[in-house]
Amino acid sequence: MKTAIVIPARFASTRLPGKPLAMIRGKTMLERVVALSRAAANGLDADVIVATDHAEIQTHCQQIGVDVVMTDPDLPSGTDRVAKAVSSLKQQPDFILNMQADAPLTPPEFLRAMIESFSASPCDVVTPVTQLSWDELDKLRKNKESTPFSGTTAVINEATGNAYWFSKNIIPAMRKEAEMRKQNDKSPVFRHIGLYGFSPAALQKFIQLPESIYEKMEGLEQLRLLENNLTIRCVKVDYKDRASMSGVDSKEDIARAEALIDKHGELI
Repeated sequence: MKTAIVIPARFASTRLPGKPLAMIRGKTMLERVVALSRAAANGLDADVIVATDHAEIQTHCQQIGVDVVMTDPDLPSGTDRVAKAVSSLKQQPDFILNMQADAPLTPPEFLRAMIESFSASPCDVVTPVTQLSWDELDKLRKNKESTPFSGTTAVINEATGNAYWFSKNIIPAMRKEAEMRKQNDKSPVFRHIGLYGFSPAALQKFIQLPESIYEKMEGLEQLRLLENNLTIRCVKVDYKDRASMSGVDSKEDIARAEALIDKHGELI
């Protein structure tokens, strides 16, 4: 199976201009993400490509030896940037993994799990989720008191792995939570990790669809897929007590990422 791991890297950022080039413990954020992607691709028929809109990022890609495709800065989303980059490839992939350029603490095995899941049984879209312990769930609830739109949860079909829904609310609700806490150290809540892998057909359909009703309400683009009857398979992954962090969007996030690297060590 031919895989393309595409990293959309946009220069403009309101909170952190030039974000992909921001330094994190001696390496640019993009350099770290490229290294993680290459580790995931090792031994597979997989290419790592950066899709950017800026000459400075293009030059940096050339310096670190990763393939780069220039795309229109006016494209509406990173997913559109991925699709445009893929359309320019000489060999079209069977699977396209959209790796976020601002996720430098993503374990490579998460990407590998997505690739292996699709290879074993092709589908529309695959995405990783992690099951929260009760302590982790309590922390998520606490975070949502000050930042209610931080953290996305998913409800899935345990037999197939297919997603029923995603929400910025914590789902499912639990009427007998106290009893459930006594039975298991894991809660039934899955936190979504914002990475997506597409079949070529699903990627093309996604970028042609208008923004959907619940996508607008929740601010979650994956709901566009579900609202248009595409299937999203959730792949269960585990941080195994390693650093867990979503996107790096500010100088404060950089400091937090560096502190996590100091505490847990490098991923590769």
